[in-house]
Parts: sequence; structure tokens; C-alpha cells
Amino acid sequence: MEWRGRRQSQNIEDRRSASTPGTGMGRDPFGRSGLRIPVGRRGGGLSISTIIILIVLYFVLKMMGIDMLQMLDGGSTSGPGYEQTVQRELSPQEKEIGSFVGVVLAETEDTWNTIFSASGERYEEPKLVLFSGAIRSACGLASSATGPFYCPGDRKVYLDTDFFRQLAQQFGASGDFAQAYVVAHEVGHHVQNLTGILPKFNQMRQTMGEGEANRMSVRVELQADCFAGIWAKQTDQKGLLSAGDIEEALNAAQQIGDDTLQKRSQGYVVPDSFNHGTSAQRMKWFKRGYDAGKVKACDTFSGDV
Repeated sequence: MEWRGRRQSQNIEDRRSASTPGTGMGRDPFGRSGLRIPVGRRGGGLSISTIIILIVLYFVLKMMGIDMLQMLDGGSTSGPGYEQTVQRELSPQEKEIGSFVGVVLAETEDTWNTIFSASGERYEEPKLVLFSGAIRSACGLASSATGPFYCPGDRKVYLDTDFFRQLAQQFGASGDFAQAYVVAHEVGHHVQNLTGILPKFNQMRQTMGEGEANRMSVRVELQADCFAGIWAKQTDQKGLLSAGDIEEALNAAQQIGDDTLQKRSQGYVVPDSFNHGTSAQRMKWFKRGYDAGKVKACDTFSGDV
């Protein structure tokens, strides 16, 4: 992708220089993962001496600037001891990745501003937060293990750019357009949020069983893939794509399909647990968006996917 020298989005929030060590905790905005603090058995309790020790420990740590209550609550993006824990200078490579993401986000803005404007509507551009380790969002505490995600609560895309290295080294999906596809997919969820698709799904999910919710989640994810394909089409029409770029995106879609990921991690697949779509489905819908270049081609909620 020819991205150097192009406009970078002003909607990037780069928080990587104030990093927080990853905790392994996180909550996907679709509720697919998370870590809960275990609760003791009924009938159990703490002794008086233990309670006194904990109270004394709390105030000692408080005097040292460590708020245990804040830590148990999942931290804060602005309070002491969270994002200010580690201040560091970004490496040249990290700065370049940030610039690349800024250009990709700007290109998605151009695409969706044009599409919304053609329908007489206004596109509300999302913010994209770059972070390192862990971060607090309106959807909860997220870590690098969560992967890139879109949070409907604050209308922001969250991305730990270390995921790009994982995408290449662990998933076998290298190339800058594979990375661009990931960003465009998450922006696709923002489009779904603006058009009411995501809120409706989240409302419906409250009354669904796990299997039904997973099947509906697949349709939501495949539509975001299709929207990413629309963006790729418009970017290609600008003459910004290089030979092999579309193949890089399709390879990424293949490598992160539910069936491929499950085979890699556990040696077998459990279709009822799929919530993003198979490799074939993800490739199919990205390609459909790219070939048609129109939103009406991305109806994943009618018929088979």
C-alpha cells in the first residue's frame, strides 16, 4: 500500500508512551472473553485479625500512592498508577507504525464520509486509541490479549500495535495491507454502530442462548469484513494499492478464521463456538465488499453466509 506522504487522521489517540504492563484481563465488546475475580464460597469469611491486617495494609499502600480500591476496580485511564506507570520514548519503528495507522484511518474516513454523504447523512468519525499493554475503555479493562476491538460505549477503536507482529509471526499474515484490513474491519463495526446494527444486536443478544448469539455474532463480524472490502475497493480506485495487497488481506482473513484458529490451537474445531466466521466465510465477504464496492452487497443477515 502506498501510504507514505499521505494525510494522517487527526482522530488518533496515541497512549503508547504511557504504557501499562499487560494483566491478561480484558473484555471483548461482544462478550467473548473476560476474567472475573473469584468469589469465596458461601459461609466463608475473614477473621477479625485478617480484616485488621488488610485495613492497615490499605492505609500503608495509600500513603505510598497506591490505591488498592482503584486496582480492584480495574484501574483508571487517568488516575495515578495506571497509564502513568511507565513513561517511555517510542522507537522509530513504533512511530512509523503509528503514522501508518493514521493514514489508514484517514483513508477509512474518506471512504465512509463519501458513502454517508451520498445518502444525505453525516459520518461521525471514530477515534482510534493506540496503546501498549493494557488500557481502560468504556467496555472495560482490555489487554494486549484481547486483540484489536471496537467499543460501542465510547465509539473508539482500540489497538495494541504489537498485534501486527503477532499477526505476522504467529498467524502467518504479514504485509501492511493485512494490517490495514484489521483497522478497516474495526472501523466497520463503528459503521454498524452508527447505522443501528450493533445496538440492535447487543439488545437482541440479551435474550439469546449462547449458540444463537454466536451465530448472530458471526453475521455481524462478516459484515464488518465486507465493509473492509468496500474500503479496500475505494482505496484501490485511488491507485494506492500495490501488487499483492488484496491477497495479503485475504490471507489475513483466512488465517484468523475461527476454524483455522481452533485447529491451530487445539487440533479440532467446535462450530457452535464460532463467533467471527470460518476462514472461507471471512474471505468470501471481504471479497464481496471489494468486488461490489457498495453497502447493499454486505447484507449478511439475509440467507446463508
